[in-house]
Amino acid sequence: MSEETSKVTVNNEYKDRLFNFIFGSPDNRKWTLSLYNAINGSDYTDENAIEFNTIEEALYLGMHNDTSFLISDIMNVYEHQSSFNPNMPLRQLQYLGSLYEGYITKYQLNKYGKELIKLPVPKLVVFYNGLTNKEDESLLKLSDSFDEAQRNEADVQVRVKMLNINYGHNKELMEACRPLYEYSWFIDRIRYHLKSMKIENALNKSIDEVPDDFVLKQFLKINKSEVFAMLLTEYNEDEVHELFKLDGIREGIDIGADKRLIGQICKKLKKGKDINTIADEVEEEVETITPIVEVAKKHSPDYDVDTIFNELYPEKGQKRDSLFG
Repeated sequence: MSEETSKVTVNNEYKDRLFNFIFGSPDNRKWTLSLYNAINGSDYTDENAIEFNTIEEALYLGMHNDTSFLISDIMNVYEHQSSFNPNMPLRQLQYLGSLYEGYITKYQLNKYGKELIKLPVPKLVVFYNGLTNKEDESLLKLSDSFDEAQRNEADVQVRVKMLNINYGHNKELMEACRPLYEYSWFIDRIRYHLKSMKIENALNKSIDEVPDDFVLKQFLKINKSEVFAMLLTEYNEDEVHELFKLDGIREGIDIGADKRLIGQICKKLKKGKDINTIADEVEEEVETITPIVEVAKKHSPDYDVDTIFNELYPEKGQKRDSLFG
């Protein structure tokens, strides 16, 4: 069965992502291998060398990853993210532990024995296509979650390569993996049409516009119902609105706390209190309130809280990621 005309069976245990539907299916090994070669600068040609070992929800009590596979002595863990998640090193560490446990069980290795177990080398990658501008390539580290004062003492480090796969980014990578370029183009067309039409119409029009020489064209047409189901789930307006609502609540709580602190400090500055006294009365460290005091003093005698807040935290008004970018 050729890659251009294959019909893929959907895993009904959970809603898949289109990215994983294309690159994480045993039926599309050639595309998976192309992606692997593009990322690693390798030139493997035997697609049967790929051994998928993706964690499935039914086996791991609600936890599953997008796709993972072994090739040679490399354990590849790939995740697709349409909104930036700085906690991917933690999540991939959890995935990796489960994957290694499965590997040890499959090959009947004794982790309590005297002989050193040889494990496949982990390669952790996140493919990002959200709207927030990100560099073509960045490195997410588990150590960033640790207290900065003790970060260098940590006995564990996890590094995750994040690749921006929005259309127009990572051109060399896209040139090395044609299906990835076409996926990026396709998502970009959907976003463009969503500005003027409903999601169902945008999906139909985008599929119709796929150039004839795209290797994904027939795949998208043959699997159209599955593609629609996955993209409609990712674009589900109720889910998006609910997430935005929750994000807004969290952001509102943070902003409210910041403004209350600024207001308290301004009141005490008006009374002529020094920074040490203010820090003691608001129960904060001097280092914490120093930037606030310095900015607030520039706005005396009015001490407008909103003006001071906007100068201190301009980034908090920026647009957040959407669920699907």
